[in-house]
Amino acid sequence: MPKLSEYVANAASEFFAETGSVELDARWIAEYFQNAGVADEYPNQDLIMFYDMVQKALTLKAELARKLAEAQIENIANAQRKRP
Repeated sequence: MPKLSEYVANAASEFFAETGSVELDARWIAEYFQNAGVADEYPNQDLIMFYDMVQKALTLKAELARKLAEAQIENIANAQRKRP
């Protein structure tokens, strides 16, 4: 049985891959919750709490991507400033 955190990470990755959005769609996550087996494996898991966990994972991924992009831009800018 996969861990709940694995379901959360997988849902976040699948949602982003399918939609390109970091704003989780309620219908999408409800369908995933049922079809991926989360409801069966974790019968006490609340859909709303699962939604919140997946949304948090998406938000964290977006923030990390933003920070990485900013670091890359800063590296490029520093390289340009160092050129003679």
